[in-house]
Amino acid sequence: MNYLINTFMIPKSNKHLLAFIALSLLLISCGTPAIVSTPIENIDTIPLKSITLSEAQLQNWNTADLVLDTIPGMSVNRAYSDLIKDKKGQTVIVGVIDSGVDIEHEDLDDVIWTNPNEIKGNGKDDDQNGYIDDIHGWNFLGDAENENLEYTRIIKKLKPKYAGKNLASVSESDKEEYQTYIQAKAEYEEKYQEAIANKNQYEQILGMATPSHGAVSKALGKEDYTLKELMAVKADTPTMQQNIAFLSQMYGFLENGEKIPDLIKNLNEGIEHFDEQLKYDINLDFDGRKIVGDNVDDINDVNYGNNNVMGPNPEKKGIKHGTHVSGIIAAERNNGKGVNGIAQNVKIMAIRAVPNGDEYDKDIALAIRYAVNNGAKVINASFGKYYSTHSDWVRDAIKYAGEKDVLIVNAAGNEGIDLDQKEVYPNDQTSTLQEVSDNFITIGALNYEYGSNLVADFSNYGKSNVDAFAPGVKIWATTPNNTYEYLQGTSMAAPAVSGVAAMIRSYYPTLKASEVKQILMTSGLTTNATVVVGGEPTSTNKFTELSKSGKMVNLYNALILADKMSK
Repeated sequence: MNYLINTFMIPKSNKHLLAFIALSLLLISCGTPAIVSTPIENIDTIPLKSITLSEAQLQNWNTADLVLDTIPGMSVNRAYSDLIKDKKGQTVIVGVIDSGVDIEHEDLDDVIWTNPNEIKGNGKDDDQNGYIDDIHGWNFLGDAENENLEYTRIIKKLKPKYAGKNLASVSESDKEEYQTYIQAKAEYEEKYQEAIANKNQYEQILGMATPSHGAVSKALGKEDYTLKELMAVKADTPTMQQNIAFLSQMYGFLENGEKIPDLIKNLNEGIEHFDEQLKYDINLDFDGRKIVGDNVDDINDVNYGNNNVMGPNPEKKGIKHGTHVSGIIAAERNNGKGVNGIAQNVKIMAIRAVPNGDEYDKDIALAIRYAVNNGAKVINASFGKYYSTHSDWVRDAIKYAGEKDVLIVNAAGNEGIDLDQKEVYPNDQTSTLQEVSDNFITIGALNYEYGSNLVADFSNYGKSNVDAFAPGVKIWATTPNNTYEYLQGTSMAAPAVSGVAAMIRSYYPTLKASEVKQILMTSGLTTNATVVVGGEPTSTNKFTELSKSGKMVNLYNALILADKMSK
């Protein structure tokens, strides 16, 4: 399931001052002075920004520097200007396992990987890698777009075996499977009722917002009005009084700079989301996989899919997520269009394996192996789920990637929960909590506002099972058909880190995947502040206790440490 949430009802920050700490690292170059990261004793005294970000600042906040801009980005611009402006790096292939990528996008078309050993359109497997005409990657979903969630598939698969039974009536060897079935049923019932209730609630709000907005827009002669303009409207009827009161209340749920048309857009997107949940995700009668034609329970059944990495929809619907992720990593820099990606010297290998719904373990395992076997040195995995029927296949693929020196950057998830208490897939841990490999890093999401809301209210966390944090709230990047949008989620935080990892691998290619992971975790900024977790004001913890490293990934410091470790 795509780790992506709509921009709606994000809590405001109290903008308290935070105490940020940076490692004191050195970058030593022959004949040049040492470049030193922010000293640990000075960082606490920096006055942090407490004003609303401008649109330009917001569109680039993930690249900002805490010291120079007083915005908690990853010091990307500072790294380019101070550390690598005169250096040349090697090309790094980043595999994006996702919903598909618009490889024709104006800000991506020059950074898309092309298979050098494949002849386009000849219908042959020229490089004999098992995939015919895989020019820019592979589409493991074929023409499929929508899918059940994993617990829905589990119910459908196990219901004939366990319907009407209780724990006492199943054999000892089946008890674990039966428990999974019961848990899946409980989850299904909860999510089904939740989807219906949420859809109804959004429809009710929209039903009030639309006529109220229409009336106020007519009175003002404009749709894009501010709260101040709204409150100045003459309320000469009880209906207009209600319209103004309702819309002014709605302004309290909008982020800085958003107006009522944004609210209506978000409501419509929310209704569409819950409608799709009911039609596909939790519909026991829906089978999205049948048109693919493979056996999802046979890892050796590999002759399926096609080379259309943009998916089957001619309007490119369904590939927004993967296109956005790709733009965060490597949108063409300094071309005067849209956005600058975090990394230069990158080629995006597009691998379509994440449907609208939960991904299949088989597709993910094969997608990881495809990326590894075709030269990727970093793999971005902005997806996840809480049930898995073949997690061993994915862990074997993660281990294989580790053996081939490939780093996998994984999104932590958007449910605002502690992953030390609830397992998420994919992960790199066995049932005994032992890591199968040291090439897998899990990333939570940061907010651009300071104070107690530094951690995104939706972000999962975990002292043992989340490794670090990166910007993930309101990220501006590429979307299909030469468009750009703000999206948010740990899905946006992971590719930011993939971009940093690609930069390290580009300029310091002798460093191993495990060393890159170590650098990402060690070199970041941290804070001793107490922050809200899970979006609940009463639930707080020290930022240092929310991940294994207690750090925010920082490109500037990462390159400094990479230089030191490479010598």
